Amino acid sequence: ETVWVLNLQCWKSTDGGKSFVAVPTPHGDNHDLWIDPENPLRLIEGNDGGACVSFNGGASWSTIYNQPTAQFYHVTADTRFPYRVYGSQQDNSAITLPSRSMRGAITEADWYVPGGGESGYIAVRPDNPNIVFGGAIGSGPGDGLLYRYDHATGQVRNITVWPELKGMGAGAEALKHRFQWTFPVELSPHDPNVLYVAGERVFRSTDEGASWEAISPDLTRNDPTKLGPSGGPITRDNTGAEHYCTIFAFRESPHEPGVFWAGSDDGLIHLSRDGGQGWEEITPPAELLPEWALISIIEPSPHDPATAYVAATRYKTDDTAPYLLKTNDYGRTWTAITDGLPADDFTRTIREDPARRGLLYAGTESGVYVSFDDGGRWQRLGGNLPVVPIHDLIVQGDDLVLATHGRSFWILDDLTPLRRMADGSAPAAVTLFPPRPTHRIMAGRAYAPAVTEGLNFRRVGPLTVTYRERKAAHGAAAQTYYDAGQNPPDGVQVHYYLSEQPRGAVKLAFLDSAGAVIASFTSAAANGAPAKEEPAPVEGEVPRGLTEGEEGAAPELEEAETPPSATLRAPAAAGLNRFVWNMRHPEARQLPDENTLERFVVPGPLAAPGAYRVRLTVDGQTREEPFTLLKDPRLATTDEDFAAQLGLLLRIRDTLSEVHDAVARLRDIRQQVEGWTRRTAGQEHGGRVAEAARGIAARLDEIEGELIQVRAASALSFPARLKEKLATLTMVVSNADAAPTAQSREVFASLRERVDRQVAQLDGVVGEDLAAFNALLREAAVPAVVPLPAGAGARGQ
Repeated sequence: ETVWVLNLQCWKSTDGGKSFVAVPTPHGDNHDLWIDPENPLRLIEGNDGGACVSFNGGASWSTIYNQPTAQFYHVTADTRFPYRVYGSQQDNSAITLPSRSMRGAITEADWYVPGGGESGYIAVRPDNPNIVFGGAIGSGPGDGLLYRYDHATGQVRNITVWPELKGMGAGAEALKHRFQWTFPVELSPHDPNVLYVAGERVFRSTDEGASWEAISPDLTRNDPTKLGPSGGPITRDNTGAEHYCTIFAFRESPHEPGVFWAGSDDGLIHLSRDGGQGWEEITPPAELLPEWALISIIEPSPHDPATAYVAATRYKTDDTAPYLLKTNDYGRTWTAITDGLPADDFTRTIREDPARRGLLYAGTESGVYVSFDDGGRWQRLGGNLPVVPIHDLIVQGDDLVLATHGRSFWILDDLTPLRRMADGSAPAAVTLFPPRPTHRIMAGRAYAPAVTEGLNFRRVGPLTVTYRERKAAHGAAAQTYYDAGQNPPDGVQVHYYLSEQPRGAVKLAFLDSAGAVIASFTSAAANGAPAKEEPAPVEGEVPRGLTEGEEGAAPELEEAETPPSATLRAPAAAGLNRFVWNMRHPEARQLPDENTLERFVVPGPLAAPGAYRVRLTVDGQTREEPFTLLKDPRLATTDEDFAAQLGLLLRIRDTLSEVHDAVARLRDIRQQVEGWTRRTAGQEHGGRVAEAARGIAARLDEIEGELIQVRAASALSFPARLKEKLATLTMVVSNADAAPTAQSREVFASLRERVDRQVAQLDGVVGEDLAAFNALLREAAVPAVVPLPAGAGARGQ
């Protein structure tokens, strides 16, 4: 008698359908429901927000914010540092979030809604990222909703081109202007005061949407048979997604103001070279692009004003072939560029790398492809990117940013090796790629040892996030976040290519501008033997890069991350390898066999901004490349401030090493002295030896008790000692990119003096007490080896 009906709302009947009640779910537009055949109270429900679980028949549901299931139509980024990513989410709000969070993980605390709606493009003013223009859902007060958002005030202004209510029951034939669900919105690359949007024609505004002018005729087929209401006479549903005969893709040339490329969803491409006064149809011939193709993306080359690339689809006509084309003569002739793509993997987007001519990226229904030869041959980019539709992508600086339909935003950090491969020269047997300039970011690390191998929880800013940690390749710990975004690798990314598995260990060294080695790493295991290469991490974890694909695919990327205190090894796989140096000097020397409290390890100081080098040594071959550490551009910190901070941190670290050395030294002395006590027990001079040993041990205990807290495994139980004070002072001095405070210098001077005093007392024990103890042993003529009495090692019944 129980019936569920899924629609905009979720409905339930318990009397065979005679009556229904609405069941609230975490999100509208309910699509699917699984009912446990053994327990009908246990449900899994799928809606436009994700998936949720109920254990009580729908009385309550689990959250939909523990899964990266957002569907983005397009992606753009602003000019901030770190840059923010923007996109419109299907059946949700538009959203912007940073590419890197200063809290260590990207959480809801970093998000906000930048105007706009669930569909369409977003354009951000480059001179003022607070001003955002966003397309929105087609229903409401006018077709082709468009908003201007000001983040400084939070105000949203409706700047729709023609704000006349149409109603969802009418088709496109009732409209003065036709706008598609994801109609183009673009700011001029030459003047941020000029804004373009496209419906059936192109519109321009020079006053941020306060007024509009049409600068083109209808650039579509305007076929009346394609403009009727969707859904027929019963289920009419005309939100804008169903509108046809519209301009789907539009771009202004980055080289020439007033040169416009426009493509329609019914298969036409037009070009204007005079600011929109005249338009020429440049649609590719039918043998290259069959009729009724949807022109998804037009990408004017950032390197050549006559060159443009087009991505198109025809899957709505049951044609799932990829359609990528290019022109080098303003559309007079076209060339298909799909070699290497699967025959049924249709294409939605194509971009050219602004830093390398002919280096292309394409987004398909299943993933991302790269071409190093201007589309002559494509190969798949894999790594940990899941099989997912790619609706849009952009190159932002050195990163590749993806808008997926079902797995949210993804970023491939550091395109340096791909750009080097696009140079055309084959890599040598041992190739070290120059690392890109790396910003030294003082952000929350969000790093802590996992409690279990299952789910763990971590405080990140005001929120608690869920993650799973496992040991990844090369000694690193990899975390997978379930309800937060992952920051980019926190350090210098070093890529190197090995044509074959090396015979010996791979060695990496990082040098300062004077040639001194700051840190070094090897692929050898602790015993000196080459480490066995471990499998790549599973989806959702590193590596993020190239994997084997079709014939001619790029080599696999092996990677090591660098969280604090990790014992890292340099990867040594045949193919492309990646190692991330955390920019840190070595940490203080550690105590052997530390107890729980003593295992608190302070990371080494961060290297100051400046010039550095990386050295790769493989089977007798050495390669070196320079790189630069940059300061956070938002800071006013000077080079002198960084030098002062690093200098004090190194002195604190070295003092901490001295503390550990002293503790290790006195523990060794105490162990030896106590050993002589046991060996001389019951002998003629045993009493004198034991008394002298107790005196030495008492002095050593007193010194150790000042150097380190050993009485408890919790710092809350007993007072902090010099080790804990030095470790805490390290965190005080290093918690921001700034010169040390005067009080921090004074505290260190005080701690340094107290450490010196304890070390001097230890030297006194060695020079006086221990010397007298050794003299006593010589006087007693204690044998070098003292055997236990017969039967002393046995245990009775």
